[in-house]
Amino acid sequence: MKELNVNGAVMKCYPLCAAQKLHNYTIRFCPAQVLCIGTGLYVQQEVDFGMLKRAIYKAYEMFETMRLRFIEDENGEVYQYITPFEERDIPLCDFSDRDEEEAHNEMRKWTALPFARYNSPMNQVIMIKLPNGYNGIYLKVDHMTMDSSSIIGFNRAVLETYCSMKYGTEMPKPMKSYIKQLEKDLAYEAGSDAKKRDEEFWKNEIAKDEPMYTDFSGQGRLLTQRRENNNPNQRWAMVISRSPEASISVYSLEHEASMRLMKFCEFYHVPMASLLLMGLRTVLSKFNDDEKDVSVKTCIARRGTLSEKYSGGTRVHFFPLRTIMEEDMTFLDGVRMIQAEQSRIFRHANYDPIEYMAKRRERFPTQAGASYESISLTYQPLTVDSNTKEMPDIPYKSMWYTNGVAGQPLYLTVMHRPEDNGLNFNFEYRKDVVTEHEMQYFYYYLCRVLFRGIEDETRTIGEILEMI
Repeated sequence: MKELNVNGAVMKCYPLCAAQKLHNYTIRFCPAQVLCIGTGLYVQQEVDFGMLKRAIYKAYEMFETMRLRFIEDENGEVYQYITPFEERDIPLCDFSDRDEEEAHNEMRKWTALPFARYNSPMNQVIMIKLPNGYNGIYLKVDHMTMDSSSIIGFNRAVLETYCSMKYGTEMPKPMKSYIKQLEKDLAYEAGSDAKKRDEEFWKNEIAKDEPMYTDFSGQGRLLTQRRENNNPNQRWAMVISRSPEASISVYSLEHEASMRLMKFCEFYHVPMASLLLMGLRTVLSKFNDDEKDVSVKTCIARRGTLSEKYSGGTRVHFFPLRTIMEEDMTFLDGVRMIQAEQSRIFRHANYDPIEYMAKRRERFPTQAGASYESISLTYQPLTVDSNTKEMPDIPYKSMWYTNGVAGQPLYLTVMHRPEDNGLNFNFEYRKDVVTEHEMQYFYYYLCRVLFRGIEDETRTIGEILEMI
């Protein structure tokens, strides 16, 4: 911690944590990158917008990370600090007489506009009136201040506070301190025994044999690069992108089919993320000549303690999840192998992913930007359940708006739909690397794998590969 002068006031300023450094690295070396995340939360009822504004201010006061800002010191190092509570303007935008998709497109444009990086607010809240009786809020935040867990927590706090004011239900529980949790994270990174143990774990992982790249569109990319580099044994690949311009394709799995996946997980006591990863790695195997060695980059939220869960901020780390599965392994055993591998990784997920990547490149020298993983996965559990004692049963819907650019070629986020708890598969992809047709093709095979697996968990991987 160091004290810096911010607009004439001396503020306590803290270094960036590892998750923030990853985003800061991205914008420094890719100036076209946009770190904004846009979301919408809308309820199907008349809303008292004066009361809603007071609820937003209350949630804004509860969440320290809604008041998080950044500053550069005299050496160009980036620090962060919390401003005192302030009532910034919260405008109302009325789209009720326009086409709904037109309204959502307008909010996508808002999301593509970055914030000023230093000594400036890193979020924006706008009250929204949509067609068909839906009303609520649009929220844009900078990813260096909040991740999806934080955003969901803020939106829930607004909704619960509004319902408390309007219906007398319980107020949301107080948040934990972001700064206190940040101090714990910085203490870990400052050469703690825990970090040394994690470093040893990842050192041993990297010491294993080299992984194999498996592409979401088949072997073409790797085979082409092997010829170009005159290296028939090359196991990594470059997913070259001339532009970060991105789009999102959303595929909605029917309610009944979604429930079958959830019941499978409940019956066999396996996480949904493990089942989804099993589906992904099997499709990648299929598309790459039944390759047994498959790696997928997996998102780790790092929200295990109450302090981590309720302090906001951005805590997501990405690490590769590598599995080598023989064709005679059953589908269920494959899911359980992934579950065990996830548990191993999660115990050491506080380690800096940038340090991990640097050490892996030392072990296996590759070109800058090369990878062994072609796709990243985030599974986001059900965001808000309105049928609880905190909130009346009000129909609502949520939206996640693309900011128009992406830091990765292909990023799959699986989320539950508010209206029926069914699963939506959100594929964010760079347009000059991935086509929408490829997304449809990949999603089709992913569903085939998942349902061939859960309808008979004793089927072997080899049998499923033949069936699909």
